[in-house]
Amino acid sequence: MEIKFILNGKQVSVDVSPSMRLLDVIRDKFHLTGTKEGCGEGECGACTVLVNNEPYNSCLTPVINIVNKEVITIEGFRETKAYRIIADAFAEMGGSQCGFCTPGMILATYAVLKKNPHPTEEEIRFALSGNLCRCTGYQSIVFAVLKASEKGIEL
Repeated sequence: MEIKFILNGKQVSVDVSPSMRLLDVIRDKFHLTGTKEGCGEGECGACTVLVNNEPYNSCLTPVINIVNKEVITIEGFRETKAYRIIADAFAEMGGSQCGFCTPGMILATYAVLKKNPHPTEEEIRFALSGNLCRCTGYQSIVFAVLKASEKGIEL
């Protein structure tokens, strides 16, 4: 079945089974490898993408669910000013170590700050609770989100 959607600002079309996972379409058909498979069960956030600016677990999303929607992966988000602000805050505060969770964390951070430009530490922890990190202990990630909120993300 032909599936049409917007991927990183470009209209795309792909002929796949409608039940194919969005994660597999992104990685296997469009060769965008920043979206990772961690758990395959929607528990870790490594596969996070933005669908119409909302964070989605692409490992749980059938590609049919994104017809005519806008999908942004870390590769597309990397082209924005908001990415630079968030990435700089993560670097400054030590918010990434091995980097496996970082794309999902950055996209989740953007979604948090888009809804609430100045969240509290508790709100950040709750908003990022669907994204797991085995390296940082989370405190540096929370500090990075707070730092990005100080700098102000132009949305």
